[in-house]
Amino acid sequence: MNIKIIAFLGLALTTFAACSNTANKTTQNTSAKTTQANEEKTANVETAGGVVTSLPAFKITDVNGNIIDIASLKGKKVFVNLWATWCPPCRAEIPSIEKLQSKVDKQKIAFVMLSLDKNFELAKKFAKKNKMQLPVYYPAEGLPEMFKIDGIPATFIFNEKGELIKTNNGMDDYDTELYVQMLKS
Repeated sequence: MNIKIIAFLGLALTTFAACSNTANKTTQNTSAKTTQANEEKTANVETAGGVVTSLPAFKITDVNGNIIDIASLKGKKVFVNLWATWCPPCRAEIPSIEKLQSKVDKQKIAFVMLSLDKNFELAKKFAKKNKMQLPVYYPAEGLPEMFKIDGIPATFIFNEKGELIKTNNGMDDYDTELYVQMLKS
């Protein structure tokens, strides 16, 4: 009986690519579908109702308590990943994001790992314990509409002008030539 439970849990973890965001009701995506869809997408600007979506003015806190406005990162490409310590797919994709970060110019690209944990201390402890090289942040105010999503992980990539060029809902492998070229070009 215990083997059946373990097998079921293993299958469940590999099947689901997004965790429910407790602040919102959610649907779950499978990682295979998400990865296939991402490979089919180009780096074209994503639009909402025909209008280019922009990097929001939104304050975030870093692990040292410093508050910055995410809009101040305009001028760089900005990679924003919404995640939480309680989300297995979120934790699973972090190593691929770290590998992506190691392949691009950190002076030209800002990585924002935005924790949606109820308590920022959980994310800080997780980052320290796992020796994360990515900068971890926490909302210093309410999430902008763009980031109010049904499930996590979710990633938003903005160009230097602050225009949204890529979104990804669900887990993905970011250690690919597609993402490296997207951030380098």
